[in-house]
Amino acid sequence: MYRGVGYIISLSADFFIAEEPELNSELFLISSSQCVRQGELSCLREEISQKITVILPAFNEEVSIGSIVLLTRRYADRVIVVDDGSSDRTAEIAKKVGAEVIVHETNKGKGVALKTGFEAAEGSDIIVTMDSDGQHNPSDIPKLVAPILDGIADIVNGSRYLNGQDRATPLYRRAGQTILDSLTCVNSGLKITDSQSGFRAFAGYTKDLFRFRSNGMAIESEMLADVGKAGLRIKEVEIGVRYDVDGSTMNPIKHGLNVLFKILKDMEFNRPLYYFTIPGIFLGTVGIYMGLTFLHNFSRGETLYFGPTILMILLTLVGVFMAFTGVMLNSMVNLMVESKLIRENIERK
Repeated sequence: MYRGVGYIISLSADFFIAEEPELNSELFLISSSQCVRQGELSCLREEISQKITVILPAFNEEVSIGSIVLLTRRYADRVIVVDDGSSDRTAEIAKKVGAEVIVHETNKGKGVALKTGFEAAEGSDIIVTMDSDGQHNPSDIPKLVAPILDGIADIVNGSRYLNGQDRATPLYRRAGQTILDSLTCVNSGLKITDSQSGFRAFAGYTKDLFRFRSNGMAIESEMLADVGKAGLRIKEVEIGVRYDVDGSTMNPIKHGLNVLFKILKDMEFNRPLYYFTIPGIFLGTVGIYMGLTFLHNFSRGETLYFGPTILMILLTLVGVFMAFTGVMLNSMVNLMVESKLIRENIERK
């Protein structure tokens, strides 16, 4: 027996029964952020008719998917579960409790699952993404979509750290998160406190702006880079998260390194000055310092050793090459952006 808020779900090997309390057929959402925080229906200013679709990427989530779908349906017009090659009853259970289910025959990764979900969400006014393992609370959806409804944001990022450290987050996770947050902010040009959050809301007109090149968990950082490149308005709201659920089966260190590598790879062309020029200046400075030290020692009659001298020359040459490469690539990126803007202006005229 699994109990969720307002629902009772019975699971066995042969049947699945979901009892759902009677819900109003109209979707009521709070456009005032104050009302969202208070959670009072009496302060609703109007009925919101926007079509809201929630995308739930899922991989072997038969334990939690039923209750998550049922709770999510209270705040959304459509719930799309993308079963990413599960070997359990995830798809079967999700379909029985009212979700639209899309099945990948093999596990393709979260990035591909989100791409499938976004393609299926055509015609939605707002798209919400959230994890299907129970870490996110569907009751936070009204809070998440409120800035879009109010017209002050195109994207809303649910953050665990908006008001400082989340004490529920394990220390090793927060240390790695800080590194990923910093690099993602550099790569995207955004000020984000939780770059790896999977709980986000997107205005429907933004759905075709994302590349979806990352197959795995690095998709969160990639999407923020796309947001920054497109110049979209982004706002963060505070969300809660649970860490006492199964969560990811991937080793957290392996996961973090994989995301880190993808971010650095993305920075190669998004931020060439950071990727090439700054490291190049550092290496060149070290090489020059070593050269000046060797010259000073040589003037005092000391012997120059072959190994350190070759290292000094290599550091200087590589540093200078990287610095100029970053400057040239940055100029090319700027030219490409300017050309794109000119083309868009011509097309509008």
